[in-house]
Amino acid sequence: MHCGPPDMVCETKIVAAEDHEALPGAQKDALLAAAGAMWPPLPAAPGPAAAPAAPPPAPGPQARGGAGGADPPEGRGVYIREFRAAEQEAARRIFYDGIMERIPNTAFRGLRQHPRAQLLYALLAALCFALTRSLLLTCLVPAGLLALRYYYSRKVVLAYLDCALHTDMADIEQYYMKPPGSCFWVAVLDGNVVGIVAARAHAADNTVELLRMSVDSRFRGRGIAKALGRKVLEFALAHHYSAVVLGTTAVKAAAHKLYESLGFRHMGSSDRHVMPGMTLSLAERLFFQVRYHRYRLQLREE
Repeated sequence: MHCGPPDMVCETKIVAAEDHEALPGAQKDALLAAAGAMWPPLPAAPGPAAAPAAPPPAPGPQARGGAGGADPPEGRGVYIREFRAAEQEAARRIFYDGIMERIPNTAFRGLRQHPRAQLLYALLAALCFALTRSLLLTCLVPAGLLALRYYYSRKVVLAYLDCALHTDMADIEQYYMKPPGSCFWVAVLDGNVVGIVAARAHAADNTVELLRMSVDSRFRGRGIAKALGRKVLEFALAHHYSAVVLGTTAVKAAAHKLYESLGFRHMGSSDRHVMPGMTLSLAERLFFQVRYHRYRLQLREE
């Protein structure tokens, strides 16, 4: 199976700017202030100072753009820093759990976004009644259709996960921490990784993708996802990029409200998006649909 860069959770492109000072002063100051305020400063801990973070992997600190820094004291709330090799399995677990949540969301909640599928299912139920004149069988049709939607949603999502877990998520340090312009951050609470987000550069068109944003379900509602998103905005400002463009197949309204709260504008959606793992078979077309949304945050006037 060909596995391209997966984009089910979150995909962002950041277009490079020639001149960082081209950003209007008021807008630039506002964005920098928002980025600086994304997480309250942690109070100093009594006793010895925390040990500095391990040196970032090649190509050095300038490739990261303020993503790392020394660790605040453990047990002092959530903070975001660069990924470390020992956190590979924790990051993979958070990513896996977040993607598995997409199965029921896509199968059931996602149906509301596809009126043609709803109409087709209603016609199938009507046809069943016309042929059998049985209310019992007709009532079983919707249950069977939903079961098929769950089956195909699970099939596609598991194929997508297989691609991701055998490509970039198989070796986060090699894939994100070593190439110039790429990075992987973790949100840490009480010494445990509770959230992840990645950025990866594309030298051909001088863009960066934001990937793999996910937060442990036990720690949602604390602003962790917003802090992870703002970390990417800091990265964009520090590296002189002009716009952040976000694409997502998320079904939950909370995800879209998060993007809007970060300053993104919705730029349109498409029902023709093909995810890694999709076969485009007739059955899959009937029982698995996904809507791809595009967002954009402009950092400077072009």
